[in-house]
Amino acid sequence: MFEYVFVLASVIIGLAITHLLQGVAGVIQQRDGKPLYWVHLVWVGFMFLTLAFWWWWEFRFQQVQTWTFPIYFFVLLYAVLMYVICAMLFPRDLDGFESWKDYHYARRGWFFGLAVVAQPMDVMDTWLKGSEHLAALGAEYWIAKAVIVAGYVVAIAWRNERYHAAFALASVAYQLSYVLRMFETVA
Repeated sequence: MFEYVFVLASVIIGLAITHLLQGVAGVIQQRDGKPLYWVHLVWVGFMFLTLAFWWWWEFRFQQVQTWTFPIYFFVLLYAVLMYVICAMLFPRDLDGFESWKDYHYARRGWFFGLAVVAQPMDVMDTWLKGSEHLAALGAEYWIAKAVIVAGYVVAIAWRNERYHAAFALASVAYQLSYVLRMFETVA
């Protein structure tokens, strides 16, 4: 059942990755010469890693014995949210913006706001895989969620470039640290 149910969620995550890759290719091919912003590109990398890890971690749903429509629909909504977050990183065009930096700060409320919404969804997703699984993640999981949400809220409210740069780099560093410690195997 898992393989059948998870096909559509995998397609949505694949589209999100495709959107990021097309965005990066578009930036490389851009002819309008709008300046890039490295912090924006760090968030692009962060989301690519997040999508890859999301897909890997969702494999734990194979342990769910009974799939119900609400669980299936929740997983689809979570995948859709991931896609929309990625879509916020690359608009169809940059008309009205002088640079990627201008775009990043003008749309930070949407990007980080959607990222805030993803955190309780992640908690629910983790719990649906089993209360034992959630408990096994320990205190670090809850502390990380609180710090991440606080970081996103600050990023929404504060345009400080040093903060945004440090937060982006710290987010990627933590993401990589977590995966190296936790993702050795799927089971």
